[in-house]
Formats: sequence, structure tokens, C-alpha cells
Amino acid sequence: MTEAASGRLAIQRMIDTRILAAFSVLRPHQWLKNLLLCAPAIAAHRFDWPTGRNVLIAFVSLSLVASGSYVLNDLLDLGADGQHPRKRRRALAAGQISRISGAALVVMTWLVGFGIAVSALPSLFVLALGIYLLGTCLYSLRLKREPVLDVMALTGLYVIRIIAGGFATAIPVSTWLSTFALFICLSLALMKRYVEVIAQPKDANADVPGRGYRVADAQWLQTAGISSGYLSTVVLAIYVNNPEVTRLYAHPDRLLFACPVVLYWTTRAWQKAHRRTMRDDPVVEVATDPVTYVLLVISAVVMLTAV
Repeated sequence: MTEAASGRLAIQRMIDTRILAAFSVLRPHQWLKNLLLCAPAIAAHRFDWPTGRNVLIAFVSLSLVASGSYVLNDLLDLGADGQHPRKRRRALAAGQISRISGAALVVMTWLVGFGIAVSALPSLFVLALGIYLLGTCLYSLRLKREPVLDVMALTGLYVIRIIAGGFATAIPVSTWLSTFALFICLSLALMKRYVEVIAQPKDANADVPGRGYRVADAQWLQTAGISSGYLSTVVLAIYVNNPEVTRLYAHPDRLLFACPVVLYWTTRAWQKAHRRTMRDDPVVEVATDPVTYVLLVISAVVMLTAV
């Protein structure tokens, strides 16, 4: 191989590495969270093409805006990420892409994401997208360092995805769905903090870098998180006995069989967190767990038998 060819190959490899680093900093695996946009359509039994099309467009729009927020969060969290055993390998923390490139990605993803929303989706979705972006910015700038308030903010960011899905498809989000989502998402937000806390050295008075927690807070985070997950099951059980459910289900009592499924899913997720086998982001962990999809199939069968 000639010297010129070797030089071209080296340049190509460098470009490929930077493209991969730029893509990784967008955290495409986090886009799984945006599947919450589907929740209103599924709950309302709306499976027509116009609904599916709007959900898909909303997914692309929200994913781009969310990616910009993840990059912004990494830019603001470089110091703390550099001390973290796993996060220090992120592209920005590892110096694989520059801060200027990161800032450019933030602007580009936000502009394209909002452009898609404005051109193809209802104005209420654009409003929800703006609220989501404001929430992520407040979280990155301040709220993530405020104990308790941080998990409330994370929960709100999960729930706003469901509300945005309702706006994108013109499907009203019921009080039952939003309440169920509130408790299950709070459980996942508390789990996220719990996983971060137990990853620290075992000094009970040690602070978690970039967060408002200490190692000693792990126990109450776990207790609150498990309780929140179980409360979502209580909401589901009460919903089954509400007269409103008969509009969608001919045999609503059969939905009670979904309660042990939710209980098992919640308990299993917290067991994994307790055993330190959970990733930094529990939502991504449970979304990539094959058991989750087995439980989803069981839940779908329960719903079909109740219709």
C-alpha cells in the first residue's frame, strides 16, 4: 500500500470514528422511551393508519429533540461523568468529539425535530414538545441536583411523552392512564437514582457526584420506588371496577389478570437493581429485556379476552 493510500485510509477511519461518536452521543438507545407515545392509541384501541402515521412522525420528532437534550446534559455533566465508572466512556466525556461539535448537534437536532412537528402534527403536540424541551433544560441545568425534585422531574418527562402521544393522535388521555403512568414512571425514576447511588463507594456519607444524594439514601430510594410500582397495580385494579371501563371492554373483570403481570414486572426489575445487574437507565434495561416482551404478550392476550 502506498503512503498516499495509507494516509487516505487513516483519514477515512478517523472520519468514521467521529461519525460513530457523534451518533452515540445522541443516545439512540434512549429513543425506546418515546414508545410511550403509543400508549394513548393502544389504551383507546385505535390501530388505524392515520393514527399510526402520526405516532411515527411524533416519534421521530420527539427522538430528535430528546437527543439534543441528551447532548446538552452531557455537555453540562462533563465533570461528573469523568468521575463515573461507566459514564466516563461516553463520547464527550472521553474527548472523542469536541464541545463545539456537541453544541452544534444540540442546535441541529432541536431545529429539525421542531421543524417536523410544526409541519406535520397538531399545534398541541408542538406545545407538549416545547414543554418537554423546557423540562429537560431545567433538569439538566438545576433539577438533577435537587433530591426528590429530580425524580419528580424525570417522572414528568416520562408522562409528558404519553400526553404528547394523545395530542399527536387527537386521543384524550384518561385520568386512569395518566395516574397509572405517574406511579409506574415514578418507580422507574427512583430506580434510576437508586442504581446511581449504589454504584458509589460504600461510605454512607459520600456524596453522589452531580446529584443531591448520599450513599445512605439508597434504602429509602428503594422503598419509595417499590411502593410506587405497587401503587400502579392498585390503580389498575380500581380501574377494572370502574363503570367507565365497560366502554372498551365487554368483560372488564378479566383485566384483573394483568395485575399480577405488573406486580411481577415491577418486583423483578427492582430485584435486578438490588443485585446491581441493572444498567444506568432502567427504562432502557427493561425495554431490552426479553422477559418484558413475554409479559407484554401475556397482557395483550388478557386485553383481547376482555374485549
